[in-house]
Amino acid sequence: MRRAMLAIALAVSLGASDITAQAPAPPCDRACLSGIVDAYLTALVAHDPSKAPLARGARFTENTGVLDVGEGLWIGSSEAPATFRIYVPDPATSQIGFLGVLKEFNRPVLLALRLRVQNARIVEAEHVVVRSLNESGLKNLVRPRAAFAADVRPAERVPRAEMIRIADSYYDSLAKGIGALTPYADDCVRHENGMQTSTNRTPPSPPPGIPPEQAAAFATLGRLGCAAQMDTKMFSYITSIDLRRVQIVDEQTGLVFGLTMFRHLGKLRTIALQGVPNLTSMAMNFGPIDLQAAHVFKIAGGKLHEIEAMGYTLPYKSNSGCER
Repeated sequence: MRRAMLAIALAVSLGASDITAQAPAPPCDRACLSGIVDAYLTALVAHDPSKAPLARGARFTENTGVLDVGEGLWIGSSEAPATFRIYVPDPATSQIGFLGVLKEFNRPVLLALRLRVQNARIVEAEHVVVRSLNESGLKNLVRPRAAFAADVRPAERVPRAEMIRIADSYYDSLAKGIGALTPYADDCVRHENGMQTSTNRTPPSPPPGIPPEQAAAFATLGRLGCAAQMDTKMFSYITSIDLRRVQIVDEQTGLVFGLTMFRHLGKLRTIALQGVPNLTSMAMNFGPIDLQAAHVFKIAGGKLHEIEAMGYTLPYKSNSGCER
């Protein structure tokens, strides 16, 4: 930890000078990467990029837009994340993924943050920001589920490549409507923008603004587990899941951080459901749109146990902003 803090302090004291002009810093371990996120968030709320360990020329994107550092969330951030924080540090790729709830102009927003670090300084910063949280979601965004901070027992850890495969298979399972494509645990639970959207013991609140008949279908499907939902074909309105970046892995906590773009052509207006008692179809009333999404997956014993997802809508066939 002392080495991590010294590296961060050195980076900040040097300011945003060229990373190639300085002697290499010690390798950035898990604690170092998490400390850099904390330093970045402190600078963000202070509206002062000079307080962050940013390299000169650091690339910054927010909601797919390529911005200057100091724009976007840098302008209105008014309170740092408090109790809702999920860190996914990955020294192997010198990256870290983060999910947290902070305030912008005193209103809560959900931030997915990806940082790439070189010589203990940030060379890439990517924001995905959801600014339209509802009360149903906010009640689940007070504290993360305990599993996201807990270490996985060594006997239940799986190799890094297998963790990436399992996480990426989730997107295949969604797009193809086949639960068996992903090794879902029986206790798998998914949250999206805070709302619990699977394995609900009580009927979940539907998203705001949907018709009553869709709300009833949403409640029925929301009771199902992760694998069972896939098999109903309820997600067949998703045309494809593209621009997948499933690269950031923390073997210690069993977490994988993924960024993707969900494509919705909008041509399918009625979903034909399979295997759902008393429910054969569900109307769809949106599209064509994209959804830029971030996911944190909890993997232990070769099974997918927890999913924390977030995302917001974009025009159809958007890019991620990270294409060069």
